[in-house]
Order: sequence, then structure tokens, then C-alpha cells
Amino acid sequence: MPSTPATTATAQIGVTGLAVMGSNLARNFARHGHTVAVHNRTAAKTKTLIDEHGHEGNFVPAETAEEFVAALVKPRRLIIMVKAGDPTDAVIEEFAPLLEEGDMIIDGGNAHFADTRRREKNLRERGIHFVGAGISGGEEGALNGPSIMPGGSVESYKALGPLLEDIAAKAADGTPCAVHVGPDGAGHFVKMVHNGIEYADMQLIAEAYDLLRTVGGFAPERIAEIFRTWNAGRLDSYLIEITAEVLAHKDAATGRPFVDVVADEAEQKGTGRWTVQTALDLGVPVSGIAEAVFARSVSGHKELREAAAGLPGPSAGALSPAEAEEFAARVEEALYASKVVSYAQGWNMIAKASEEYGWNIDLGAMAAIWRGGCIIRAAFLDRIRAAFATDPQLPTLLADRQFAEEVGRAQDAWREVVATAVRGGVPTPGFSATLAYYDALRAERLPAALTQGQRDFFGAHTYRRTDREGSFHTLWSGDRTEEQTA
Repeated sequence: MPSTPATTATAQIGVTGLAVMGSNLARNFARHGHTVAVHNRTAAKTKTLIDEHGHEGNFVPAETAEEFVAALVKPRRLIIMVKAGDPTDAVIEEFAPLLEEGDMIIDGGNAHFADTRRREKNLRERGIHFVGAGISGGEEGALNGPSIMPGGSVESYKALGPLLEDIAAKAADGTPCAVHVGPDGAGHFVKMVHNGIEYADMQLIAEAYDLLRTVGGFAPERIAEIFRTWNAGRLDSYLIEITAEVLAHKDAATGRPFVDVVADEAEQKGTGRWTVQTALDLGVPVSGIAEAVFARSVSGHKELREAAAGLPGPSAGALSPAEAEEFAARVEEALYASKVVSYAQGWNMIAKASEEYGWNIDLGAMAAIWRGGCIIRAAFLDRIRAAFATDPQLPTLLADRQFAEEVGRAQDAWREVVATAVRGGVPTPGFSATLAYYDALRAERLPAALTQGQRDFFGAHTYRRTDREGSFHTLWSGDRTEEQTA
């Protein structure tokens, strides 16, 4: 490895932070013919990358920040792959003084979009472009083709975009799963919502499994077959595919189904919580995502679950084989309908944030870049893309004719599955919340009128009327009330 700054800049792009994600991303660039400068705070990791994978392409190892920056051709493109939060700020402050006007720093970690907006503003004032790039697909995606969601200036994407599109996953039609999302924090925001949808998708799949096993009486290996069948239809997706693999797997040590030896405590890294917290700030209902986050939280509170383990509950009767097969078909309908609602909530959140922050996000393009590489990649994303192509102002996926017809046809089975779960004492917060959301949207009138009346009574919060314009307040006093214009 060189010990003095490089005298010739040859690298089209650089990656600092060579843990698995960073190393795989650097290798992906190199495999596509790009010369890649690589750097890590601990030089041993840089050496390991070169020793083990140097044959895969052209790498320029650098021991110091100065060497690393000197190796990059202008405009310099520097990707940070370090832990979100303070470590990211520390790396930015280390490299920014070494850069020139027009250079760019790209944060490929799971940063909070508000932090990205702050960093972009600060660096823009110093003449440096900052790109917050959401990268989905995990370690495998980073190496073989992720879905990439960069935010930042249009100018920065002109210089960076071709490289990202080169290494990104490709959809079935050959389209790169990378696109300029919008200014400042738009990319990291969309990645956050992607992860929120991922939480909901996984929770719904878990509930489907629980129902098939608890109510249907199916063994894990049979449920794996059911999921494989579903994956050949409208539920075709990466998550359904791997669910079948997990359910079919046997534990080598015990010979038992793998799913039975895993502790039933689901962990989380925080992006799901961010999604729900931000949705509350924006005033956007994302109940499917929220219930998925809370379900993971419940699973982790073992002391509460142990304390409540003796509470009474219903006992469900066994289904006949024929009844079980019919029930499985209804669960597929409920899963599909709930999935559509969860995705609709995610897209509504993106649309609201785009309006709030002036991002002008192309909603159809978000579906297009999620068709490959990312965790929620699914066949029906192409239909979401088509729905927004037909009507860019579509207020909700549930207003699209085809999706509305499908969910409408599924609603009877959906309701029956939720009712069966309630009668059998099987928790289905995802199925239940998405169904309630569907019913709330289609309701001609909601009980929110009573809620607002209560608010006016105890807090003089006023209300609007259905028969004339304006805000009103009722003077509540015993048997006599009087309305006045607020």
C-alpha cells in the first residue's frame, strides 16, 4: 500500500468505510470497470480488501484521507459507508476540508433524512455537493446490484448518476434500479419509507404463517409449499420467496423445523420507528407500518408476555383438511389486500413529504426502482409504476381501478380471516389495521364528528359544519346551548 499521497488521480469514485457493505459496494464498482479508491480508518481492512479481492478490478488503496482524496478524478465522488449519526458527521468533517468546489460527498448509510437535509445545506454553503443515497438490498445487493435512491442536486446526479445506474440492479425490462429522487434528504426519506413498508410486508407474512399453522393446522414444511405456490402468482416477491425457504429449513442440531428453534423476539434497527414517527409529524396515517413496528416491540417484551401468559382466551376447533385448504385460499386474499393497503400508505407518505419539502418526487419512478435489488422487490410494483404513469396525481393506490377491483373482490375473505383470527385468539394487528384503514377510507361518514364535538365541549377547539362555511363554537351551558361563529 502507498505511504505517500498519490501524484496522479485515476479513480472515478472512492469508498471510505470498508465493512461488508462498503467493501461490497467498492467491489461492485470495480467489477463494472470503474477504478475505485478505497480507504478505511483502520488500514488493515483496506489491505484485506486488496488481498482478497484486488483481482476483481482496479483499486487504489489509500492509508490517509489526503491520499484518498488525491486519488480521485474531478469532480471528486466520495462515498461514505459508516455508521449513521455522529460517525458520519465525523467523517464528513475529516474529508470536507480536503475537497474543492463541485466535489461531492455521498452518504450511502441509513441516515435520518433530517440529518441529510442539515448536512446538504451546510456543505452546499461550502460549495460541496452532498448526496444522501438510500441503498437497499443488503450485503448481496451491494455486491451484485442494489436499488439506489440518491437525493441531492440535479448537477451532482449528472456526474454521479451514470456510475450508480451502472452498478444498480436491473429490472426485468433492463431499467436500472436507480434514479434521482429529489433534493437534499429526498433519497434517504424514500429509503426510510421503503424500510417501513418492508416492516409491514414482513409482519403480514408472519401473520399469514401464524394463521395457517394455528388455525389451518399446517406444518411448517406444508406452509412452505403454500408460500411457493403463492410466489408463482400475484404475491410473487423476494420476501415470499425467502419465507418459503425459511419455513422449509430444518435445524441441523435438532432436526426440528428451523422456525421452531428461533426465539420469537424480532429485533429492529430503527428505520421502521423513524417511519412511524415521521408519519405522525406529517399527519399521514400509516397504520399497517405502525402495527408492524409495535408487533416487533411486543415480541421483545418477554416479561410482559410471561406475566400475561395465563390470561384466558378462546379455544379454536380443528379444521378438516378441505376446510383448511379453503382457509388458506382466504388467507392469500387477505395477505394480498393488506399488502396493497400497506404499500398505498407508504406512497401516500412519500407524496405528502414531497409536497411538504418541495421535492417533486416521481411516485411512479419509486415503484420502478424497487422492482429489483431491494428487499421489497415484487412483481406487483410494476403495476404500481403503471398506475402512477396513467395518473401521476393518483391520490391513493386504492383509487386505481385495477387495485380497487382486486381489493374489493378480496374483502369478504379478508374480513372472514380477521374474524376467524379474533374468534381463535390469534393476533393479527397487520391484517386488522389495514382492513380498518380500508373501511375508514370508504366510509361515507366517520365518527370523527363526535370526536370534534367533544373537543369543542371541553376545550373550545371549534368545529366546521356540513351545511355552511366557517368555524364555529358552541357555548355549552347546562340544558341551554348557543352556537357562535369562531
